[in-house]
Amino acid sequence: MNGFIEFLNKKFAPKAEIINRNTWINVLKDSILQTLPFILVGSLVSLLSIPGNWWKWWPDFSPISSFTFGLISIFVAFLVPFNLMERKKLKKQRLIAGLTSVALFLMMIHPVINSNSIAKLNFSYFGAGGMFVAMICGVIVGIIMNAFGKFSFFSEDTVIPDFVTAWFDSMLPIGLIIAVGWVVIDLFSFNLYQLISSAFSPLGTVLETLPGFILVMFIYCFFYSMGVSSWVFTPIITPLLIQAIQKNATLVSHGHDPKFIVTYEVIFVGFLWWGGTGCTMPLNLMMLKAKSQRLRALGKACIAPALFNINEPTVFGTIVWNPYLMLPMWLNGIVLPAVVWIALKLGITALPSAVNELWYIPFPIGSWLVSPHIGSILLTLIVFAISFCIWYPFFKVYDTNEYKKEQNAENNK
Repeated sequence: MNGFIEFLNKKFAPKAEIINRNTWINVLKDSILQTLPFILVGSLVSLLSIPGNWWKWWPDFSPISSFTFGLISIFVAFLVPFNLMERKKLKKQRLIAGLTSVALFLMMIHPVINSNSIAKLNFSYFGAGGMFVAMICGVIVGIIMNAFGKFSFFSEDTVIPDFVTAWFDSMLPIGLIIAVGWVVIDLFSFNLYQLISSAFSPLGTVLETLPGFILVMFIYCFFYSMGVSSWVFTPIITPLLIQAIQKNATLVSHGHDPKFIVTYEVIFVGFLWWGGTGCTMPLNLMMLKAKSQRLRALGKACIAPALFNINEPTVFGTIVWNPYLMLPMWLNGIVLPAVVWIALKLGITALPSAVNELWYIPFPIGSWLVSPHIGSILLTLIVFAISFCIWYPFFKVYDTNEYKKEQNAENNK
């Protein structure tokens, strides 16, 4: 392990730092980090809402989550071009760029406006489900606004006030962006959400195979590491997972053994994603003992939600667009599904055969509930151990680099 860490320090870390310093990587990472307070509020509300699954008199806290974490895509759509203008020293354009991106994003979600000016839209697009589209909108607006950054209708010695010239100079890129959006979205009836769904719909046909299971879980981790929540794939994958567990229940009711491995219960409740998608609980525990003050603070803030498998604070706060931690998350998405599949195929424990979508039950309690056998506890502990080994060397290198940066900042004060 020490030799591998040394290799990462000498070979991997310098390349990761090059990626880490890329302007666009920093813009996307900063934009998502700036939404972290809203993510934490949404996570807290998710925890407070859990008793409502049993107690009907428990208050409904969902509106708080809906208008914090539930609006995260709008925030990201604004922040991406805003932060790019900030980094490009085009501060006069930053607010206009952010607002234009929000306008383009709202066009992208295809609201249906009736004759009474009442708009109907899918509210879930404003939340994590719309992150991919929000980032695309932000990048497009950022590129165009940056291209027009030095453009002006007026000479440098004009007597017209700066704020007035800024208005007129912004009109051209705003008009271009919205016009292009109108042509692509309205005239050509382009729907990015439908395109994404269509692109991933074939995954459903291979989900119950070992390669298919690994591929889908890797895609979950790959996109999540870039800030695109796995909720994007819910309409495609979740119905198949529910069908699989229902088929297992039918088999058991007729006296047969369950045979479908890839179910909601296996992935989110029992064995695979300890701490949330990507198996981030080992990373959370490492953060609590980090040398970096920032990582320790994040670890303390994220550990409570992580216990209940809510890992948005962890992922958006440390992993997203961070090359040091994106790679181990991808590895988890490949190795852990293979381990779980093989273990369940070999019969280390019984396959879940009853619907149990209690994703918020801490591991390994959930493991026992979906399959009450000692093998269930053994399997989830094996998954945790393997995931820990995957996270550890990469986190060690990242933590060391962050600690050095903090020390240098302290010495330069």
